[in-house]
Amino acid sequence: MTTTQRKIPPMCQHQPPCPTADSADRESARLVAHHPEQGWSLLCNGVLLFEDTGELLPDGRVIAPHRPLAAATAA
Repeated sequence: MTTTQRKIPPMCQHQPPCPTADSADRESARLVAHHPEQGWSLLCNGVLLFEDTGELLPDGRVIAPHRPLAAATAA
């Protein structure tokens, strides 16, 4: 049985390259698209970053919002 898997080329073409979506510092990648009116930004490493600090990784994994507790209790 053969499996065909689509390879997605990396979005990051600059040097030095941005951190990958699996890196702890993935949020420091460059912005590719920013839509504050919709509450999201696309980073160079393929991560969708939401204004509530949640993230959607390129492989479909979801990172729950991780606002600091001080900001959450001040609301």
